Amino acid sequence: MSVWTRKPILPPKPKNSGSPNSALSATPFCVRPERSARLPADGTYLCGACGHELFMADSKFDSHCGWPSFTHPEEQKNVRLIDDRSLGMTRTEVRCARCDSHLGHVFDDGPGPRNTRYCINSLSLDFAPKQ
Repeated sequence: MSVWTRKPILPPKPKNSGSPNSALSATPFCVRPERSARLPADGTYLCGACGHELFMADSKFDSHCGWPSFTHPEEQKNVRLIDDRSLGMTRTEVRCARCDSHLGHVFDDGPGPRNTRYCINSLSLDFAPKQ
C-alpha cells in the first residue's frame, strides 16, 4: 500500500446565508469559494477598515513582489505617508487618511513618471467594482 493516499472528492457545499462565506465581501468570495483568480478590471480599491477610496484599479500593476502594487493613490490626500524606521531600515509607511489604518509602504522604484510603487497589504483593502 502506498504512503500517499487520495482524499475523497467531496461534493461542493451549498451556498446559503448560513455558510461562513456569506460574511465575505465580493472580493474574497470571488477568490475563495468561486476559485477565480481575477477581479473585475474596473473599480476602486477601498480601505478595508473604513471604506475610504484609496486606489483606482487602473493604477494597479504587477511588481512581482507578491503584494498588490499601485503607481499612485486616487488622490494623494486619501493616504497619509509616515517615516517608518522599524526593522533596522528606513521606509515610508502608507496609512488611510480617514481612519489611520496601516496599508503598506511606498517605494521610489515604480513605473511611470511618478516612479512610485505603493506596496499595499491585500488584507487592508476591499474592492468595489465599477457599476
